[in-house]
Amino acid sequence: MTRVIHTGDTHIGYQQYHSPERRHDFLAAFEQVVDDAIAADVDAVVHAGDLFHDRRPDLQDLLGTLSALRTLSDAEIPFLAVVGNHESTRGGQWLDLFENLGLAVRLGSEPHVLGNTAFYGLDHVPESRRDELEYQFTPHDADFAALVSHGLFTPFAHANWDTETVLTESNVDFDAVLLGDNHKADEAQVDGTWVTYCGSTERASASEEPGRGYNVVEFGPDVDIRRKALETRPFAFVDVDLAEGEGIERVREQVRQHDLSEAVAIVDITGEGDPVTPASIEEFAADRGALIARVKDRREIEGTETDLSVSFADPDDAVRERISDLGLSKAALDIDETVRASKTPDSKVREEVKARVESLVEDESAFARAPGADDEPGDPAEAEEAEGTDAKPEPDSDAVGTVDDSDTSNDSDDSDPDEETVREEAETPPSDGQISMEDYL
Repeated sequence: MTRVIHTGDTHIGYQQYHSPERRHDFLAAFEQVVDDAIAADVDAVVHAGDLFHDRRPDLQDLLGTLSALRTLSDAEIPFLAVVGNHESTRGGQWLDLFENLGLAVRLGSEPHVLGNTAFYGLDHVPESRRDELEYQFTPHDADFAALVSHGLFTPFAHANWDTETVLTESNVDFDAVLLGDNHKADEAQVDGTWVTYCGSTERASASEEPGRGYNVVEFGPDVDIRRKALETRPFAFVDVDLAEGEGIERVREQVRQHDLSEAVAIVDITGEGDPVTPASIEEFAADRGALIARVKDRREIEGTETDLSVSFADPDDAVRERISDLGLSKAALDIDETVRASKTPDSKVREEVKARVESLVEDESAFARAPGADDEPGDPAEAEEAEGTDAKPEPDSDAVGTVDDSDTSNDSDDSDPDEETVREEAETPPSDGQISMEDYL
């Protein structure tokens, strides 16, 4: 029997809500996975991509990750992983560096056999390049085989990668497909093969209400998948439906009913009541011990759709949320991210935008208008996915084939637009403590 922890989407380095404490939470969650792996004496930790939130992690995040991987290595528990879309670079991957240090194994088309199971890897590949994949792997003689990959696979929400095609065209019969990218833990069987998402280890979005965790997967005599919870920072979800004549006092009353000590408070307001000021509610929640408070007022006031969800602690929300409503194409959103939100030096912005456009010019779909606020109504989560608020990096995959072009596909965590800050890699050295792979190559 081979027993592994299946984890992914750890997004180490994500400074959610611009909070240093939240940044530390993401590393702490990964460290908790490592501690659990050692305590349970598993055969390996299998990571399904997006170890880092950004392709240029800050030094503190890189050192923290190295320390956790050394702890795992000292316990003689291998770390098997693939590259996700958030962390992918054009050159060498951070995973390659960790492998060179003896702290990780980058899974690919060659089998990595542990006990009775052969593990293979398929890095994130842009949707526009998947038709080129052949899904050819080196055969194995183990009892079981598992494919580890990162993407939005069927039959799960927001899927754009057909699992049945992968299984049918592969020359290896897989008993399990261990996935990352969708932050919701889920599992299903496709043609008799178990396909499962482990979910994220920390809440990367306010939409991720259920508790966080990972999977424990056993191979033998069958494939057995069990869920294990992680102890992460509490989120207090406060839903307030204001009746006519009710206002801020009703909101405060509802907030009082929750324990906000060191929690992230998410206050969601609906109904017909009076207008409220988000800043006053955030201040009230902070006085009651909340680490962070965010307010979304979803009501339509006097027939006009009004968005009062701007956090005064995070003024960028207004810009990003408005952009998400414009229905811009993936290419336009990618350029906006480069010009407005990246750390690319001003002197390099023009050059960077030119490079991005050139990389997308052959992909007609990248310039198609996405659904905006004024389009036909649909499922809010699906609309958010279609808007392409998250410009994705390209992979540099050697799992099944090398991919050289970039793509701007969407992540599956249903996060608010401001909560995804993927930045296109600049050719100049990173600033503010960020480390580029080029510093090591």
